[in-house]
Parts: sequence; C-alpha cells; structure tokens
Amino acid sequence: MALQNIGASNRDDAFYRYKMPRMITKIEGRGNGIKTNIVNMVDIAKALARPASYTTKYFGCELGAQSKFDEKTGISLVNGAHDTAKLAGLLEGQAHNLHPENPPEQKKGGKDKKAMRRAEKERLKEGEAADEEQKKLKKDAKKKDGASSKESTAKGSKKKATAAGSDEDHSTSPTHSRDGDHAAADEEEDDDDVQWQTDTSIEAAKQRMQEQLSAATAEMVMLSTEETEKKKKQATHKDGTDNGSAKEIPVEKPAVTKPSPYEKLVGDIKASLGSGPTPTQLKAVLASSTLPPQDVMNALLEALFDGVGKGFAKEVVKNKKYLAAAVPDEGAQTLLVQAIEAFGGKCNPEALKEVPVVLKALYDGDILEEETIVDWYNAAVAAGKDSQAVKNAKLFVEWLQSAESEEEDDE
Repeated sequence: MALQNIGASNRDDAFYRYKMPRMITKIEGRGNGIKTNIVNMVDIAKALARPASYTTKYFGCELGAQSKFDEKTGISLVNGAHDTAKLAGLLEGQAHNLHPENPPEQKKGGKDKKAMRRAEKERLKEGEAADEEQKKLKKDAKKKDGASSKESTAKGSKKKATAAGSDEDHSTSPTHSRDGDHAAADEEEDDDDVQWQTDTSIEAAKQRMQEQLSAATAEMVMLSTEETEKKKKQATHKDGTDNGSAKEIPVEKPAVTKPSPYEKLVGDIKASLGSGPTPTQLKAVLASSTLPPQDVMNALLEALFDGVGKGFAKEVVKNKKYLAAAVPDEGAQTLLVQAIEAFGGKCNPEALKEVPVVLKALYDGDILEEETIVDWYNAAVAAGKDSQAVKNAKLFVEWLQSAESEEEDDE
C-alpha cells in the first residue's frame, strides 16, 4: 500500500509520522450518470481520523456536486468525472480541517466499521484474483507460442536434411550408388539381428547413477553398491569357488521413514505454490488438513518462508495475499502472530531482527489489528516468555500504544 504524508506542507518530510494511502479513483457510468468512485476512501478517512462519510461530503461541497457514501459497502461516489490529482489536492489542502456544513449522522459502535473494512477487503481480493487469472492466461499463451515455434523449426531442419541427402545421391557414380545400396541393405539386416541389452556391470551402474542423482546421493548409493560387492567376494572366497556359484548374502534395505502429517502439509502447500495458485485455491489446501489450526498456520509460514533470512519482511509483503486468505477472522489473527513467533525461533538471527517490521507490514495491510498484536504481547509478557521475537516486538507495541493515546487526545 503506497503511503504519503498528510498535508501538502509535510509532503517532503521523510520523518513525518502521520501518513495516509495514495488516493485511487475509478470513473463509472457515462453521460448524465457518470460518477467518480473513490476506491480506498475508507482507508483514507481512517488515516485522517475522520468518518468516511465526512470526507465524501467534503468533496461534494467543494466541487458543487452530489455525493454519496454507503455505510454497508464502503463505496464513496461523487457525481461527475473528476481527476485523481484534483481530488487529492483538495483533500491535502484541508487534511486537518474537514468540517462539512451538513455532516452525515454516524452510527455508534464498531459493527459498521468492521462491515466497511470487510467489504473493502473483499473488493481488493476480487481485484487480485482477477489479476492472477489474467497473468495465468498470458503464461499459457506464451507456452503455446513457444511450442508452435519449436515445431516449425524442427520441420525446417528435416527439409534441409532431405535436400542435402538428395544432392549427395545425384553427385555419386552409379557403381558407388549400387555399393551404397548393398551396404544399406546389409546394415538393415544387421539391425534386425541386433538384440539390445542394458549393461548391468558395476561401472555402468555407477555411470547411470552419477547422471541421474545428485552428487551426494550418488556417492551414498555407490558406497552401498561397493559394500555389497565386497560381501559377495568374501562369501565366494570362503566357499572356495570363483565361478559365481556362491550364495548371495541378502542386504538389508534401509527403512523408509514416512513423513508426519505436519511435514506432508508443508509439502502439499509448497507443491501448490509452485503452480501459482489464487488465494482461494491455497485456502482450500489449508482447509483440507485435519491438523489443529495453529499447526496449519505454522505449516503455511514454513512453506512460504522456508530458508528466508535477511529480507524476511519483503517476502511477507510479497506473499501478503496468501496470509490475508488464511486470516478470515480475529481468531485467525492470533494464530498468525503466534506462528510468526514460532517461525522466528526456528530461523536465523537476520530474519528474527525483522519481526517488528513484519508486524507493521501486516498491520498496515489490515491483516493484523492493533488489538490482536497488543493482546498477544501482553499475554506473552504475563506468561514470562523471554523469546527474542517478543523482545524485538516491544518497540513496535509501544509505538502502537502511544499512537492510540495520541489519537484519543486529538479526539
């Protein structure tokens, strides 16, 4: 989410703490029914600590046009086609002085606010799903174009080879041609008599293993093969025969360890991520597991960020659509924070340092709420937890609490 400083006079202040999202607008309708939809008005109004209906009414007053804000869906409309830059300029000029002449009535309570936020999230999710589907269609089209170009190249090479062969046939003498025909016939007869077999010698087996397996796995398999051959030779030497009639010593096969349900879930999530799933598809993979909800959330983080050290926060922002799909309610938010704490205990110190940045990114993206983060931190402190993740989160929690107290003072 792109942010900017609130107020035109603070535009170039890099350390100004009060920020708001950049405005996003969309022109809808045509003719006399044309309207401007301010897509992220709910987030903008939240940053300004004003009701979204106030800011919408303010645009109507300044532009001399009818305006409407739907409390249930969070849709903000202003009649007419208006530039984003023009609307943003009006808002920045009076960012702290929004006092409409006829302010709309505001319902008390948090249910309407949550309904607006949920409606906004649903609209953003639908847009992201459409973008993902469009990207997938483009990839499929590119693959088809590449396959057709390869086929045309192969046909062209075959034609060239045929032409070259015909030129050579014309340039040879009749005698040479007859000899060549006899030789070709002999080769065909020889091919019919050939019996193709697989070389089963130790050297051939080693060669195939080196080509097909990784260096470490091939070395382990070769050591096992050499050990088996040594045991066979020792048994032959004891029996006093070298003609291969000695009995083979059975070799014990290593036991195959079956993955646990948690490991299987991590593997399934990684496999689905490889095909570029939509958030809805990933949510279906998580819902198919019978593990406890906390284990499912831990498996999601391990699959998404396995091996990530420095740059942990960037990877979280890159995959926030999948985290948002896994957090449909407040209870799931608590599971996500606890999963971040558990993941921080497993990963290296570089990723652990970025836990406060990760929490802020999820807070700014409306995936984690302030109350959830503060409750998790207070419970961890009360329980005597001294994990490094909890210690690193202290400064961010204090910043949240101080920002809340300042907003209450302003009100």
